Amino acid sequence: MGKLTYSAIASLDGYIEDEQGGFGWAAPDEEVHAFVNDLEQPVATYLYGRRMYDVMAYWQTEGDGPEESPVSRDYAAIWRAADKVVYSRTLTSVTTPRTRLEPTFDPDGVARLRQASDSDLSIGGPELAGLALAAGLVDELHLFLVPVVVGGGKRALPDGVRLDLTLLDERRFAGGVVFLRYAVRPPRSSRVSDTAL
Repeated sequence: MGKLTYSAIASLDGYIEDEQGGFGWAAPDEEVHAFVNDLEQPVATYLYGRRMYDVMAYWQTEGDGPEESPVSRDYAAIWRAADKVVYSRTLTSVTTPRTRLEPTFDPDGVARLRQASDSDLSIGGPELAGLALAAGLVDELHLFLVPVVVGGGKRALPDGVRLDLTLLDERRFAGGVVFLRYAVRPPRSSRVSDTAL
């Protein structure tokens, strides 16, 4: 069975975009990008909403030119080699190979996909990840915290979802970014114990 991971690059106050929709402050430097590449190697399938797909489709035609850095060329190859599933009610077609379009996010379908996969899966974008987190489908969170406070915008993690986490790994980078890897623990039973009665 594959592991489903939600990865996000966020400001210290928890946003992936600022209030103007900007995220240039989140662009990884070479050290962080190389680390991301290592994390992404085992991913065979990316799950995206429309907006995240629009951003990531860049890697289908860009990122591997002779003027690009080795880490950019590596990431382009990793991204192109993976399958993609795009969940959108507004898209009528996709522009990249190895890509399937689904009209709605189906938690049962994602659970079956994860169960049938021999490789890992990654879910991108906070709205889609929020649905997967609420459905109990996400196995790990990979958070890259950037040393900036943006004061508002699009949150990396959803409101209204309680998660108990176990810290698996952490790393500090020279530019001030901190990586945190968490396992999502199964929810505790809501049943009242006999001793509490």
